[in-house]
Amino acid sequence: MKSLQQRLTRTTLPLLLLAALFSVQHTAQARTDRLVIENGDNSLSKEQARQEKEQWDATHRLRGKVNNRVEKEFDKVDRAFDTRDGCEKSLNVNAYWEPNTLRCLDRRTGRPVAP
Repeated sequence: MKSLQQRLTRTTLPLLLLAALFSVQHTAQARTDRLVIENGDNSLSKEQARQEKEQWDATHRLRGKVNNRVEKEFDKVDRAFDTRDGCEKSLNVNAYWEPNTLRCLDRRTGRPVAP
């Protein structure tokens, strides 16, 4: 009888341990359908911020060129207004304002005149 009891103990003990192992493994599964954000920051937002900074840096030179061109065009028009006023107030009767070239010209020669 002892040998039967020893055999049962030897075979049932490993089976009980194996069953306990599977029951523990089943309850230890984690849920992966949730996103935990600590301090309002996560790796996705960090990557997005890095890409936006890279894009901003890449277009920095182009933005500078566009701003310079706009400033030059504004200065050109601003100077033209001043030159036009000077040309129209000039005592030179042969001076006239040419709107296409934005210059003050002499009626007789067609050359630029200093107002």
